Amino acid sequence: MSMSHRSIFGFLTLLLLMAIAIGCGPSTKELSGIEYAPAERSDWKVATPVEHDLDPMLVADLYYNASKRPKIRSVLVIKDGHLVAERYFNDGSIDQKARLQSVTKSFTSALVGIALKQGYLESVDQRILEFYPEVADKITDPRKKEITIRQLLEMRSGFPREESDEGLWAGLLSGHYPPLIEGFPLTAEPGTRFQYSNLSSNWLGIIVDRSSGKDRMTFATENLFEPLGIEPGEWGQDADGNYNGCGDLHLTARDAAKFGLLYLNDGKWNGEQIVPAEWVEDSLKTYSVNEAFVKSVGEFRDIGYGYQWWSANVGGRPVNFAWGHGGQLVVLVEDQQMVVVVTSYPFWLDHDGESWKHEKANIKMVGEFVASLP
Repeated sequence: MSMSHRSIFGFLTLLLLMAIAIGCGPSTKELSGIEYAPAERSDWKVATPVEHDLDPMLVADLYYNASKRPKIRSVLVIKDGHLVAERYFNDGSIDQKARLQSVTKSFTSALVGIALKQGYLESVDQRILEFYPEVADKITDPRKKEITIRQLLEMRSGFPREESDEGLWAGLLSGHYPPLIEGFPLTAEPGTRFQYSNLSSNWLGIIVDRSSGKDRMTFATENLFEPLGIEPGEWGQDADGNYNGCGDLHLTARDAAKFGLLYLNDGKWNGEQIVPAEWVEDSLKTYSVNEAFVKSVGEFRDIGYGYQWWSANVGGRPVNFAWGHGGQLVVLVEDQQMVVVVTSYPFWLDHDGESWKHEKANIKMVGEFVASLP
């Protein structure tokens, strides 16, 4: 380790000890006793934080805080392509396939990019009604005829956030999604405003199915899961048998981390280009900022959106993240070559204040860790 890194580690540790001394954090003894060494398995190269210039006291503080969260199931830290920290809590385990909730949306985006690369799609500017002929002749709002794949990806199609109205939420839960292109009203001009729409992700997924001629699980397995060595669990389906684009994919935390590292490495895995690099770049850009249902959570400030990926400023550094209800997170910290994964109790179909309290606590916990990094 270089002297500069020793100095940085020493300074950060001193700050942590000062916080402890004034009663703002765990004791040195408590931090020293925190276990987070990853299990050695063939699916990940493992290392210690120190081997990758990461202060173990900062990592221990992250896991100390996670241990106080009653709904968290796992926290993983990947640095420079190595799994350097891993621990499971409450009902979590290394082999548990977690319900990733809306983290699934980022996988849907990846599949759109792969379908585009393989020629199943011509452009993100194709009109979505090209893929829904059963709906096209029923459209009465001419604005809907102009909605593009790009606008669905960016959540700027003009369709509303389903949680804003009981009738819209019931439509989402109906499981019959193509008719809702005609049935749901636009609440903004297409392309003008961000509105978080689960249906947009479901429609994107169906577009992948219809353009490729394959069901989503088959397409994802051939082009994403198998190349990454991912063994997916359950993936919820709608009433018509389509795998949900907006949620319900189940993966282990380790497999979710692989997806994060794939995007951190510009779509490459073990030297193979799995997702086109230009698609990764476009996906992680910010097309809307401070337009979402929340503008900041703890250290996550100026929250924005790309192609089914979120972005934020955390402690002065940009991050991208996949985010699912209940506090499921895959956070990319590019300047640290780091991925942080959190899985948690998913609060399935439960969107009250209690679920948001736990979700927000997970985000704040990760934000405090990222902001503490030199």
